[in-house]
Order: sequence, then structure tokens, then C-alpha cells
Amino acid sequence: MNDPIDVILPCLDEVQALPGVIRALPAGFRALVVDNGSTDGTPEVAAGLGATVLHEPRRGYGAAVHRGLAGATSEVVAFLDADGSLDPGALPDMVSVLGSCDLVAGRRRPAGRGAWPWHARAGNAAIAARLRSRGVPVHDIAPMRVARRRALLDLGITDRAFGYPLELLIRAGAAGWRITEVDVVYRPRTGGRSKVSGSVRGTVRAARDMAAVLR
Repeated sequence: MNDPIDVILPCLDEVQALPGVIRALPAGFRALVVDNGSTDGTPEVAAGLGATVLHEPRRGYGAAVHRGLAGATSEVVAFLDADGSLDPGALPDMVSVLGSCDLVAGRRRPAGRGAWPWHARAGNAAIAARLRSRGVPVHDIAPMRVARRRALLDLGITDRAFGYPLELLIRAGAAGWRITEVDVVYRPRTGGRSKVSGSVRGTVRAARDMAAVLR
């Protein structure tokens, strides 16, 4: 796999953190920023840093991720939060593991105080336990992922909100995908407050979306 790999970065007002994320992408990886209605200049900054910028007017994490997946051109794609909490330097190792599995999921290991608030970690653990009871061998809902683009599209994921990564794992498990988890460092975000873990309300909203997927 010598062609550049598209790294899909869903963004909503990430102008503070995004430059550092784009600059930290290893050689062989290119930024595909999907702007989800930012008002802080995020798309302009991304374009100025050489990223390909797509626009998704429908609000929602899943909507932005799916737009990026549809617009990507590489055989293998990666997904990464644009808030600086995850190290893009882990991507080459994740891609190397893909040769022996169908999906590489980053299992977050918090580093630094406040990286992963208790309410967000507890919700993630409960949902991951439900997944394992269904035979999906994961311990995290994995905001950092690597897989083959065509195979992901063929899964037919329909959620366009925070339930997207959960539905991905459920459908991948049902399809018999080989899923491998790789530990990734999870740091405090470098700009603004998280739309999910930054508040109990945000975590509850994400949990609601995921609960709908689990029914």
C-alpha cells in the first residue's frame, strides 16, 4: 500500500486543534477534513494547510464521517478525531496490522489528567461490554479506526449521529470481520470542549444515540 491513505477528520469548530493534527500526520497520510458547519474558520485553515476539504451540511458525527468515506479515494482509510486527543503517529502501525484483519480499532489509554472524564469512560465501558456479549471483541467504541474503504461502504451503516461508530462495530461483527484492537494514547484535547465527553449532557446525548443502535 504505497498510495497515500486518506485520514478522515470530521470537524465542527476545531480551528484551535486542527493545525497540530494535520501537521502531525505521518508521511503517506493525507488529511481529508469534513466540515460539519463550523463558524470559526476551520475549513479555511484546513485548506491553507493543504488538506482536502469537504462540506457536510447535515449536523452529526456520522453524517460527517460518511461524507468523508464517500469522498475518499484511497483503498485504505483512517478515521481520527480532529481535537488533538489522539496521536496521528500511531497510524502507520495500525495500517500494518490491517494485513491480518479487517478492522483495526484504537483502544484508548488515557494519559494526562482530564483526558477521559469518568462519565464518558463509564458509558464507553458499558457499551463495549454489551458488544462483547454479542461476540464483538472490543473494549472501546474506537474513535480512531483503519479499514478498507469499499468494505466499510458495503456494511451499509445508516446512523448519522453519534451512534455511527457503534453501528460500524455491530455490522462488522455480524459480517464476520476480524477486528484487532491496538492501544493508542488518549490525551486531553488541545482546543475547546468536547461535544461528547466535555459534559455530562454531551455524554448522555451520545449514549442515547448509541442506545438506539443497540436495540
